Amino acid sequence: MTGARAPELYFDAECALCTRTAWFVDRRDRTRTLRMLSLQGPEGEALRSTQPWLLGLDSLVWVERSAQSAPRVLTHSDAVLAVGSYLGGGWRLASAIARVIPRRIRDAAYRFLARHRKKVVS
Repeated sequence: MTGARAPELYFDAECALCTRTAWFVDRRDRTRTLRMLSLQGPEGEALRSTQPWLLGLDSLVWVERSAQSAPRVLTHSDAVLAVGSYLGGGWRLASAIARVIPRRIRDAAYRFLARHRKKVVS
C-alpha cells in the first residue's frame, strides 16, 4: 500500500455554481472515491489552517494526499483539469487538450467566471 488517500475536492457551498459543479462531478464519479468537501465546513477550515495561502482564495481546491509527501494542492484551472483527469473518458481527454492553453490564460478565464458566477447561475 502506498499510503495514498482518496482525492478531495473542496468547493464553496454558499455558491450556487460551485454547488452545481460539485453535483455534476459527483454524478460522474464512477469510482466513488472522490471526497467532496465544503470550504466552509470543518475540513475546509482544517485545510486552510495548514495551507494559509488558501485564505481568501476564490477557487475550487483539489487535494491529493500521500503518507510519503506533502499534499498536492491545486486551485483555479489546475483544479478543474485535475477533476477532468480524475473523471476519465472524454473528460480526461478534454483536460489533456486544455493543458496546452497557458495557465495564466486558463486562470484568467476561471477568475472571470468566478467573478460573474451569480449572473451565470441564479
